Amino acid sequence: MANDSGNMSMPMPMQSPYNNQSIVYMPMMQMSFFWGKDVVVLFSGWPGSGRLGMYILALAVVFLLAVAAEVFSVPPNFKPRGVRPAAGAAVYAAVYGVRMTLAYFVMLAVMSFNVGVLLVAVAGHVAGSFAVKYRALAAVARAVYGP
Repeated sequence: MANDSGNMSMPMPMQSPYNNQSIVYMPMMQMSFFWGKDVVVLFSGWPGSGRLGMYILALAVVFLLAVAAEVFSVPPNFKPRGVRPAAGAAVYAAVYGVRMTLAYFVMLAVMSFNVGVLLVAVAGHVAGSFAVKYRALAAVARAVYGP
């Protein structure tokens, strides 16, 4: 917009469509990795600030969520004669849904950008993968070499 003198003038502010309502500002989240116990993991206010025991509990929960996500990554085994195709597909889909829910919870926890949460999430995935592969290899070894 130009006025008569050729100078640019400031545009007029638009009226808010929400008259008579106050604006609520949300606090900013940490957007880079940091190390410390003052963090929000999964839920607002959890584990709380300045509480080391609750932070350790949050790390344990993230670890167990990651282990469970890896355990549920193995599809259930069905005997073809004992299960109808629709029932087998429904169970498989339910297990897949649980696995994806757990994986998304781990992802949201990692998005707290806390280095401790990241480390326990990776450690949980590693431990869960180890447990699943160990169980499978032990079953193969029992089948090949006997008990």
